[in-house]
Amino acid sequence: MTGKDDSVKLTYCISFTGCLNSWCLKAGRAVCRGWEKMKETGTRDIACQQVLTENGSVYSVQWTLFPERFAGELTPQFIMHEYLAYLRRFTLSLARPVWTDNGLEFRFLSTKIHLLTFAPPFFSEEGGARAVTLRICGGPFVQYAQCNRGKFSFLSQYLNGEVRVTVRLEEYFPRLLGGTVPSFFRKILYRLTQAALHRSLTTRFLAALYRDVTGDAPRFRIVAVDERRGEAI
Repeated sequence: MTGKDDSVKLTYCISFTGCLNSWCLKAGRAVCRGWEKMKETGTRDIACQQVLTENGSVYSVQWTLFPERFAGELTPQFIMHEYLAYLRRFTLSLARPVWTDNGLEFRFLSTKIHLLTFAPPFFSEEGGARAVTLRICGGPFVQYAQCNRGKFSFLSQYLNGEVRVTVRLEEYFPRLLGGTVPSFFRKILYRLTQAALHRSLTTRFLAALYRDVTGDAPRFRIVAVDERRGEAI
């Protein structure tokens, strides 16, 4: 890959992310107006952590707890399906999930231009948690030399009478960071664009999923957790 090609893809990545942030802000406001019509039922937490790890990859995790009676419904497959549908609504179809023979692609609007590509999902159990994982294969949002390393997972785990639903991104090397030792400018740029967008999308998704599954409408607060060592980003 030439430096010119990489520069073009980086410019495209920045421009698209800025546009996506603007569109998602409008969509998020519309979603919140719909929630205000539901009856509030107390306050619940959504745990969140996003860090740049020692090897230069991004680790991002968000989770919340559901009542035990919904354990049968909250399978990893169901969570993934709901997330992909929410992604399309939240981005107003700017990022459109499309299944192909090779796995999954996040495409731009109705075109065949892919932003991220994923291998077919694989299912596993880890530490008592059921998981479905999508391996990140490539796309203009991923560093060319670090394709096929990232993992995007949806987990469901029974814990002390409740069900923990988790969305986790790990070993992801965003193109915006430029390499495994990103500059201060690139870290700030990523934090204000893709990191902020992913955090907003995922926390709003978990809140929406809770409301849809339980029928309750509590207020949610974002609580910082410390699951992985690294620099907050």
